[in-house]
Amino acid sequence: MNARERGPRVSAAAVIRHRLFWPAAVLVLLLLANVFFTPGFLSVELKDGHLYGSLIDIARFGAPLILVAIGMTLVIATGGIDLSVGSVVAISGALSCLWITGLEDQQSVTGVLTAVGVALGLALFLGLCNGVLVAGIGIQPIIATLILMVAGRGLAQLITDGQILTVNSAPYKLIGGGYWLTLPFGVLIVLAVLGITAFLTRRMALGLLIESVGGNAVASRLAGIRSRGLIVAVYAFCALCAGIAGLMISSNVSSADGNNAGLWIELDAILAVVIGGTSLAGGRFSLGGTVLGALVIQTLTTTIYSIGIPPETTLLFKALVVTAVCLLQSPAFREKALNRRRRRPQAAPASADPKVKVPA
Repeated sequence: MNARERGPRVSAAAVIRHRLFWPAAVLVLLLLANVFFTPGFLSVELKDGHLYGSLIDIARFGAPLILVAIGMTLVIATGGIDLSVGSVVAISGALSCLWITGLEDQQSVTGVLTAVGVALGLALFLGLCNGVLVAGIGIQPIIATLILMVAGRGLAQLITDGQILTVNSAPYKLIGGGYWLTLPFGVLIVLAVLGITAFLTRRMALGLLIESVGGNAVASRLAGIRSRGLIVAVYAFCALCAGIAGLMISSNVSSADGNNAGLWIELDAILAVVIGGTSLAGGRFSLGGTVLGALVIQTLTTTIYSIGIPPETTLLFKALVVTAVCLLQSPAFREKALNRRRRRPQAAPASADPKVKVPA
């Protein structure tokens, strides 16, 4: 076989081995499955200066999950985990809506910006608390964030007094339910956060430092990296992303529900990170893979509703698809499934000529 014949096969194998191949393939398959049940699923229309369509809806409704997953990616890259993002989502939405309900004019842009600033400030503070518990005191990440996961949900219900707060503010509605430049405003926020994060982690040394801390924290500290400050900053950023997601969710429905807002979004975010190819053990991470993983989860949710799967089996169907994606990403599983185990080299057979002596 010459080099020209061998080249395309090698390149195709490299594409299949790429960590983003299987999430992208599953996303395409889900979209095609929707086309089979809904012929106009991929169509996008421009009405009244806004883009409409199922693809736009997937991006708009998946924006909060993408934001939370971006923050979760950096936390997992340091070898940690953050289970409190769902509670931070609820707290952020509850505090902003409570502030807006106390305004004399809910249409005031200044008042809405103040509410947004206060909510994000509290989210940032909660993230700093998580980081201090993990990096400063030395509590295991799953325990430190579990404290806020439980207490934060109670704090959100305390802010709303156990009720659903409703607001009627056009400026606030823009965050999660409005459009700008024909696109949903939430999608533009996600693109801005993703662009800033990618610039800081891939164009600067910050990403390498995060990966080094996640790969070997002791060696990183001995090399002069201030791992504690870096871990605190990562947890604060994750909480900030969750706070923005909370604003989106509450803005989209013009209300705040301290009990159900952001419920179990931390699990979907972790799944999105894992589907995107980032290891839970820490180290190397992929922001593009995380975005693909979040889109897979949101598309899967849309598919479940569009093809009429019974609500009782929704979580089971979702778990099966996610499990299939994770198995497809595993090289060991693919080798076993395709019977491509590496063969050990066999010993050379003894000579059949009796005159030839084989050394002992």
